[in-house]
Amino acid sequence: MARVLFSGLLGGIAMFIWTQLAFTALPLGEAGIRKIPNETRVLETLQKNIGEESGFYVFPGPLLGSTQTDEEEAKARDQLVESVARYPSGVLIYNAAGTRPIKMFRWLSVEFFTELTEAILAVLLLSRTHLSTFGARTAFVLATGILVAIGTNIPDWNWYGFSESYILANMLIQTTGFLCVGLVAALVLRKQPLPATGWPRFWPGLSRGTSNR
Repeated sequence: MARVLFSGLLGGIAMFIWTQLAFTALPLGEAGIRKIPNETRVLETLQKNIGEESGFYVFPGPLLGSTQTDEEEAKARDQLVESVARYPSGVLIYNAAGTRPIKMFRWLSVEFFTELTEAILAVLLLSRTHLSTFGARTAFVLATGILVAIGTNIPDWNWYGFSESYILANMLIQTTGFLCVGLVAALVLRKQPLPATGWPRFWPGLSRGTSNR
């Protein structure tokens, strides 16, 4: 188990390094992202109309609340369809002035531990398979990454209209990160047969369940 966790640690580091390269040295990090024209005027308008109400906004406003009658809900839905056809639509993540200062160390730390957790979980799943070849183990972790990328990106494209270039770039970054984890894990565990040693003690039920097969 120690070797499995060690491979997850190295895989998480590899994923983090790749992610930072993708966002700083490659154009992937900027794909689908644009700067608002006349940004200062737009920011002033947002501050004037939204003020201190930080949050996640959808515009035109969605159908909220469950107290409407069927007739009122139908009318609101028709108005929403008209508004979407007439005005711009989208989502806005709004942070009131001064509520979210730049804290790169904190953000990078959260990013690192998030990817480290993903890598360790992926390798733990790999350790419970009977895959024996380098390619098969790498492909298993890559497939895990594809599932993660689909689940975290496609809904944003489908429901909120995130641009295709932004979604595809993020999916590529995520799946390549898991590919890095898979390569590292397959290399570190290349001489270790799977399944590895039992699950940690805080998963005794899983350990018993797999050992009885």
